[in-house]
Amino acid sequence: QIQLMESGGGSVHAGGSLQLSCKAAGYAFIHACMAWFRQSPGKGRELIAAIDIAGGTDYVIDSMMGRFKISQDRRAEKIYLQMNDLNPEDTATYYCAANLATWGRSGLYCAKSPFDSFGQGTQVTVSA
Repeated sequence: QIQLMESGGGSVHAGGSLQLSCKAAGYAFIHACMAWFRQSPGKGRELIAAIDIAGGTDYVIDSMMGRFKISQDRRAEKIYLQMNDLNPEDTATYYCAANLATWGRSGLYCAKSPFDSFGQGTQVTVSA
């Protein structure tokens, strides 16, 4: 059974930073494409960044480039989302996701693949 557990959310002031973590379990970590999504109240879930675990290549959407960074620790079977220069528009619930059917390709390919496993989410609140 796939398990994804996010942590690291919290409340920060604008301009602050947070690092989210996602611990994966229940499958071969390297054989996956993983991603971070977020969902704000009244909005749909949007992909922020993706990473191909086997190849190590990643992808971050243009609007987040330079502020957000996705990374992995294979030994710990975790992925991370480093978020810098946060602003109130970044307030959302952040979700970790996995796609076990797509791996060994690029981060961009991973980002465009369908994700069917999500964690429970971690809340990030940024105040002005």
